Amino acid sequence: MPPYTPPAFLTELLHARSPSGYEAEAQAVFERHVRPAADTFTGDALGNRIATLNPPGSPTLMLAGHIDELGLIITYINKDGFIYFDTIGGHDRTVISGRRVVIQTEKGPVMGVTGKRAVHLMDEADRKKVPEIHEIWIDIGARTKAEALERVSIGDAATYDHEFGMIHGTIGTARAFDNKVGAYIVGETLIRLAAGAKKPAARIVAVATSQEEIGVRGAMGSGYSVDPQVALIVDVGHATDHPDCDHRKFGETKLGGGPMLCRGPNISPKVYEGLVRAAKKLRIPYQVEGDPRPTGTDARAIQVARGGVATGVISIPLRYMHTPSEIVDLEDVERCVKLFVEFARSVPKGDYTTW
Repeated sequence: MPPYTPPAFLTELLHARSPSGYEAEAQAVFERHVRPAADTFTGDALGNRIATLNPPGSPTLMLAGHIDELGLIITYINKDGFIYFDTIGGHDRTVISGRRVVIQTEKGPVMGVTGKRAVHLMDEADRKKVPEIHEIWIDIGARTKAEALERVSIGDAATYDHEFGMIHGTIGTARAFDNKVGAYIVGETLIRLAAGAKKPAARIVAVATSQEEIGVRGAMGSGYSVDPQVALIVDVGHATDHPDCDHRKFGETKLGGGPMLCRGPNISPKVYEGLVRAAKKLRIPYQVEGDPRPTGTDARAIQVARGGVATGVISIPLRYMHTPSEIVDLEDVERCVKLFVEFARSVPKGDYTTW
């Protein structure tokens, strides 16, 4: 059996560096791949990328996956040229130090390393502590503040220098599967719908949303402007099939087990039922997760946009979320694209999915 080759669109998104508020590289990838298939394509003031297929269709089905990722932002440089930063998005402080990083600057990328006091120079009490953000710095090899400022600026953003790679079969690792897989899925769904013989009755709007990691901000704006009646939001979810994960607390989901379909107050029961029907028709394995509150996804904003939206939430199982080496089975990603295509084609004309 030949080695698995990941899709070029997804690979390019995973290599793009796009912390919240600095999404330009991922925007460009999404536009390059999706614009040719769309009837209309636009951006907005929040950095969303919005592709529309079949503009006269009804209802409007919005597909949303965010293109931003975690990052670091430069806040201070000391007299010796060491760079201090704050975090963009929710980081685990135990994994920040000792990492290679790439700083995005006006002059191009600058390499650096996150540093802290070595273990040999700590006493027993210090070794047990998790360092605070202000106790970690970025070292770019500068000797003075002036030298550092010739290469970087306050407000520049950085990402971990951990690139996408395949581990085994269809299982890969990347620093930002969260949520480049979601942006890929919504864009690829529109591409396949445009190329298919059976056109959907619905107006399809695929949105690569911005700034999800700092409060679903792109979804707030695009949920209002797109004005959908139905929406599918795709993000990553926790695969709990690894050591030290109590299923009583976190449920039971696994890598390679298929897309995770969410149930709870953030989800329209009719949309959930439609996704289940589509999965069964295609014989796609799926997993079910329950969430008793607004989910930690763009759905929390889109569901309550304008007069309300019939919303579904689908998650790609992922291990080690918000670390530099997240793991996903890309077969689950492909299954989700097929599920979205089938759901979009099955939406009846004018069905606003009220209940």
